[in-house]
Amino acid sequence: MAELTQGVSWAAVFVGAIASFLLGWFWYSPKAFGPKWAKGNNIEMGTANDMPVVAMITQVIGLLLMSWFVAVTAVSEALLTVILATIAFTVLAHSGGAFAKKPAAVRNIDAGYWLVSLIVMIISNGIFRGMMA
Repeated sequence: MAELTQGVSWAAVFVGAIASFLLGWFWYSPKAFGPKWAKGNNIEMGTANDMPVVAMITQVIGLLLMSWFVAVTAVSEALLTVILATIAFTVLAHSGGAFAKKPAAVRNIDAGYWLVSLIVMIISNGIFRGMMA
């Protein structure tokens, strides 16, 4: 367990996850890709009061885990591992969306969000690890 926590910048983990969550809030908003994504998924965009609580909580947990994964690979100087893993899972999710017959726009919007979130988390780690040095 020590190798999963030793040298990890917890500030980077939390900032990366929170920044990615806020990015998602914008990414899927009416000002960005939200309307196209909702239409492609055959759902109506609601208000902030209509947000699915379970989905939001699991999103936060997933982003924290992903950000922690980025931090662990940064400490062990294996950042390419998390990049490869994220690209692999993004491609697999894209493929799953194709099997589910989701429109390409929906799959691309989701894939773009994951890849940009990864970049946000890597930048967060760079900033906070640089502060620790």
